[in-house]
Order: sequence, then C-alpha cells, then structure tokens
Amino acid sequence: QVQLVESGGGVVQAGGSLTLSCAASGLTVSNTAMGWFRQAPGKERQFVGYIAWRGELTYYADFVEGRFTISRDNAKNTVVLQMNSLKPEDTAVYYCAATMRKLWGSRDVGDYDYWGQGTQVTVSS
Repeated sequence: QVQLVESGGGVVQAGGSLTLSCAASGLTVSNTAMGWFRQAPGKERQFVGYIAWRGELTYYADFVEGRFTISRDNAKNTVVLQMNSLKPEDTAVYYCAATMRKLWGSRDVGDYDYWGQGTQVTVSS
C-alpha cells in the first residue's frame, strides 16, 4: 500500500533553515503530484505548495514568499521541502500528501489520496 513518511522536522531559530523529506512507497514520486501542507494548533490544515505530477513545475502559497522550494529526489523516491528564512508563524506540523490521479497539482486537501503522519517544525523567536 501507499505510505508517506516525513522526516527532518525540529526546532530552529527564526531566520534559520530546515529541510523536510517525504519518503514514499507504493507510488513513484516522479509520476505523482505531491503536495505539502501544514497545520498549526487550533487552525485548519493549510496548503504550502506542490510539485506537479510530471516535470518540475511547482506552486506555492502566498505566505511562502519565495522562502521554500519543493523538489524530487527520484533515486530515493522522495520529495523534499527546503525551508529558509523561517519565521515563528511557520511553526506547525508539516504533512506530505500524494494523489494517484494525474493532476498537475492542487491546493485543496480533498484532492489528495494519501498523507504522511506529519513532522513537527518549531521556529523560536
């Protein structure tokens, strides 16, 4: 079955960087639209960005402001979220998501079929 496992979260000072990885099994990330979402305490799950099902096309939420980059490591069947210039408001559990449909990508949680367990990112001020 499909499984997504996030890793790389932790505690970082404001202005610092973290790299999150999403290791996939049961699907091939190079042919799959993959999204990143986050959820802070008391808030709904929020779209962060996606990489399209084919190629390297990416799209990000406005709050990213050029700070984050999504990419694939096809040899490891992994999707990577590189986060720079982190702010305290970036504190959240970050989730990787995948769809088995041939979508370019989506900002909506309902368009994704599989989710990882999440990894905690805490940005201290």
